[in-house]
Amino acid sequence: MTNSAKHRLTRREVLGGAGAMTAAAVISQRAAADDMPGVTATEIKIGQTMPYSGNASAYGAIGRTELALFKMINDQGGINGRKLNLISVDDGYLPPRTVEQTRRLVEQEGVAFMFNTLGTPTNTAIHKYLNMKKVPQLFVATGADKWGDYKHYPWTMGWQPSYRIEAQIYAKYILQNLPGAKVGILYQNDDFGKDYVNGMKDIFGDRFDKLVVKAVSYESTDPTIDSQIVTLQSSGANVFVNITIPKFGAQAIRKVYDLGWRPTHFITNVSASVGAVIKPAGVEKAVGIISGVYLKDNTDPAWANDPGMNEWRAFMSKYMPGADLNDVNHVFGYGCGLTLVQVLKQCGNDLSRANIMRQAANLHDLDVKILLPGIKVNTSPTNYHPIRQLQLAKWNGKTWERFGEILSATAT
Repeated sequence: MTNSAKHRLTRREVLGGAGAMTAAAVISQRAAADDMPGVTATEIKIGQTMPYSGNASAYGAIGRTELALFKMINDQGGINGRKLNLISVDDGYLPPRTVEQTRRLVEQEGVAFMFNTLGTPTNTAIHKYLNMKKVPQLFVATGADKWGDYKHYPWTMGWQPSYRIEAQIYAKYILQNLPGAKVGILYQNDDFGKDYVNGMKDIFGDRFDKLVVKAVSYESTDPTIDSQIVTLQSSGANVFVNITIPKFGAQAIRKVYDLGWRPTHFITNVSASVGAVIKPAGVEKAVGIISGVYLKDNTDPAWANDPGMNEWRAFMSKYMPGADLNDVNHVFGYGCGLTLVQVLKQCGNDLSRANIMRQAANLHDLDVKILLPGIKVNTSPTNYHPIRQLQLAKWNGKTWERFGEILSATAT
C-alpha cells in the first residue's frame, strides 16, 4: 500500500469516526427530546382544556387569567430562561370534546403536561388516558376527592380542597348548629355532585336518610333547575345544600328567593363567586347563604391593603384590564398558576415528565399569597391533596363575611 493510500485510509477512518460521533450526538439529543416532550431550550409547552362555551363558561375566566399570568412570567424572562406556552382550548364542558382536544394536545401538539383542566366529568374522561401515557395531569380545576388517589393514578393531582372535605364541614355545622334540620339536597348527577353527597354521608352516617328529606339531581346539560327547586321546597326542607356549578347556582338562588322559600342555604365553594354567581342572581337574593372559602375575595374589605391581593390587583390592572375584579375565578387561576410556577422552578433543567410530577409532590408550606392566612399548599408522594383547609363565610349583601376558625379535614 502506498503512502498516499495509507493517508486516504486513515482519513476515511477519521471521517467515519467523526460521522459515528455525530450520529451518537444526534441520538443523544433525540433521547433527551423523547425524555422531555414539549420542552426546548427556550420553551415549555403546556396543555389545557377549559369551558369557554357552554353551561360552565363562567369558569373560562380561570383559563384567561392563567394565559395572562404566564404572559407576565414570560415578560419577566420566563422560568430558567424558558417561556411558558399555554395552549388553552375550549371543550364546552363536554367530556367527548375534552377527550378529543386532550389527545390532540398530547399526540399532535406534544405538550409536556396538562394543567388545570376544568371540570369533574371532563377530567374523568381523560383520567385513565393521561395516566396510561404517563402525562402529568396537574392541579386539575375540580375538587373531586379522587384526584388525590396517588396509588392508582400517580400522574394526576388536584389543587383545591376536595368536595368531600367541604361537604363534611357543612354536615358538621348542620349537626352542631341546626337542631331539627330537614335537609334538601340538589346535586349534579356526576362525580362532582356525588362527592358532596358522600361527604355528608360520612358525617350523618346512619342518620342520613332521616336528616335528608329529599335529594334531587340535575344534568350539566339541563337548561334550568327550576323544577328541582320547587320539589325541594315542597319536601318541607328547612336546610338547602346547593351542589351546583355557577350557571345553576345563580338560577337556584333566584328561584329559592322568588318562591319565598327561606331555608338555611349552603352553596358550594365553586359557585361562591360574587361576579359569576351572586351578582347575576341578585346580591339581595343571596343574603344569608353560607359557603366554605379558602381564597381571599376582592369584595372583602379585610384585603383592601393586603400585600398579596395588591400584587394580584396590579397584575389584573396590567394584564387583564377591564376584567371583573369581583369574580373569584380570577383569584383561583392566579393561585393555581403561581403554584405551577413554583413546581417548574424546582424542576431546574430536568423537565422530564417524571421530574415534573416528582416536584409537584414536593411542595412544603408553600405560601400562595391569595390563600387565606393560615392556609398553605403542602404535597408529598402520599399527599395529592395540596389544600385541605377552609373557613365558613356568610353572604351579607356586600361581601362574604367569614366566621369561625380555619377548619381542617382529613382527605378520604
